[in-house]
Amino acid sequence: MQMKGDRSYSDPEKAARRLMEHARAFEPIQDGRIYIEKINRPMLDEDKATPAEYWAGLQHAIGQGWLEYHESGTFVRLTQSGKDLFT
Repeated sequence: MQMKGDRSYSDPEKAARRLMEHARAFEPIQDGRIYIEKINRPMLDEDKATPAEYWAGLQHAIGQGWLEYHESGTFVRLTQSGKDLFT
């Protein structure tokens, strides 16, 4: 029996920072909107994060004030503090 190692994004801080990288890679449209699928697809499909890891990372980024989550759930916006992560 082989034991699995720690998952890359089991730490919400690491997951949130990776989400922020995906958000920054997308060119925002209309009023700074970043469609949620532009950050969740690469996180889930390419980075192989679980839905729980993705959600924990998203909640952490929102809690830190890096992202503004729209009540419809269809898009996020980078806040100034989120933009400052990359300067």
